[in-house]
Parts: sequence; structure tokens; C-alpha cells
Amino acid sequence: MTESTSALGKDLIGLEPLSKEQILTVMDTAELFKDVSERRIKKVPVLRGKTIVNLFFEASTRTRVSFEFAQKRLSADTVNVAAAGSSVAKGETLVDTARNLEAMRIDMVVMRHPASGAAKFLADRIPSNVINAGDGRHEHPTQGLLDMLTMRDHLGRIEGLKVCVVGDVLHSRVARSNFFGLLKLGAEVAVCGPKTLIPMRIEEMGVKVFPRVEEALEWADVINVLRLQLERMKGGFIPSLREYNRFFGVTRERLDAAGRDILILHPGPMNRGVEIDSDVADGPNQVILKQVTNGVAIRMAVLYLLAGGSPEKAHTVNEVAEA
Repeated sequence: MTESTSALGKDLIGLEPLSKEQILTVMDTAELFKDVSERRIKKVPVLRGKTIVNLFFEASTRTRVSFEFAQKRLSADTVNVAAAGSSVAKGETLVDTARNLEAMRIDMVVMRHPASGAAKFLADRIPSNVINAGDGRHEHPTQGLLDMLTMRDHLGRIEGLKVCVVGDVLHSRVARSNFFGLLKLGAEVAVCGPKTLIPMRIEEMGVKVFPRVEEALEWADVINVLRLQLERMKGGFIPSLREYNRFFGVTRERLDAAGRDILILHPGPMNRGVEIDSDVADGPNQVILKQVTNGVAIRMAVLYLLAGGSPEKAHTVNEVAEA
């Protein structure tokens, strides 16, 4: 696949290198694929004959399953490879693993890896399309795209929205993809959390910082609540989970005090009673399950576009499949 044959180029490594037009192309194409998941036969034949490998070096259920659903609904052949059960566990390098997969004549690789930059490293060394499903603290582009699609679905726009990302921003690849995408589409972006979990000099990205969650709620139209990454909390970033919830938890009491409707997102999985309370996670203003549904459509769009498809052709594909 060459850059000239794809609206996104060869790979999707992050939202930082994408233009506003490319981001909108993915979101608009995802809208066309939403109907596929509502049909009796949830398939279109656009990737028939393509082989896609899901190469996950970190545990993931939500993202991997979402990609797998997207691939199967586009009629691709799918192979799942987990590092724990692969030659990687025996000492094989990332490049050797990829080259062995290439020798089997695959078309795309979807990869999650704990090292920032791993997706770009792989993409530079193999001719297959590479999609970043999360690399270290760098980016998680399809999560950023599905978050923005969900906001647009419910509020009708991205431009001019005030979006605050609350929680463990320091360790979050989701936050970075949100920043790059939202700022390019004209939203105002802020963060809120303990100082120990806010990256230094984040204001240089054009992001506001709120020291108190109450101030963030007074300002925001949308709150994207990040999971407190307990597996990374080995450096004394917070005194305790109870203390975190007391000062930064998104609670019903705090939302009520804001005095207006605020859209609540969460990329999951949730730590209920820590970063978000159950009555908020299950409340009327949350769109958390809608994010999951939109995730399949976004990933279908990314796979389709990287394979050389276009939004115009997607219209035709849907009409033919519906018939």
C-alpha cells in the first residue's frame, strides 16, 4: 500500500500527523458503516481476501475485540497473536516477529505495545499497513477518533466545544490522541488532576489546566474521565485511591453543583468509586456504551480507508450490501 492509494497514507500511527480533513474523513466514513452493525447480516465484502494480524504485546479485551469485530464485519481474515503465547516470550525481537508474519503474506497489522514509538518503528520496517492500537504513553488514535465521533453525535459539533480530560493524564495515550484531534477540529481543551499526574509544560500544547475538578465542571461541555492506571501507580503519584476520589472523583454531587448538563465519556475500563462514581457512570448524561459502539464503526472506517477505500465508495458498498 502506498500513500497515494490511501486517504490516510500507509499507516495510522497517531492523530498528530493527520490533517483536520483526514480526521473528518475517518469520522464521516464511520458514519456510513454504523448501519452495518444494525443489520441482520452484519457484513460487507470490502476487505474480502485481506489478512489482518492483531499483534498485542499488552493485555487488552475491549480494543482487541473491537478491532476483531470491525475486521470480520468487513469480511477480512483475522489472526490474533498475544505476546505471552508467541515467540516474543522466547526472546524474538519485534522486527523478527513482524518479518515472519510478512512472510505469510499478511496485509495489515494492528499492534498494541508498551513502548512509545513501537508502532512507528514497525511501520518503517514492513510494507504492510500498521495501525497503532496504543503504544506506551504516546497515542491511541482510534480511541481519540471514537471519542470525537461520540461527542459529535450527541452535541452536533466539535468546533467550539469545551472538553476537559480528567484524571491520569501523565500515563494516558488516550489523552494525547484527544488533544491532537480536538484541537485540530477547533475545540477548547483542558485537563484536571493531581499535579503528579499532569505532564509538565502541557500548556504549550494549547491545553488549559484546572487544579480543581469543580472548576473543570463549571467550564466544560464534555468531561472525558480517564482510568486511574493502577498498574502504573508505583511511584507514589497519589496518597490513596480514597484520597483521589475525594478530591478528583467525578461524582453526582459535583455534577449537580455545576448546574447544567455535561456529557460524560470514559474510555474504559472503569474504576468505579475511584475516578468516577457508579451513579455517574450509569447516569443519564453518560455515553460510555455509545463509545463502544462507535469504536467498531471507527475501526471499520480506518481499515477500509487504509485499504484504499473512499467515503464515496463506502456509500456504494452500503447500498449494495443492503440490497
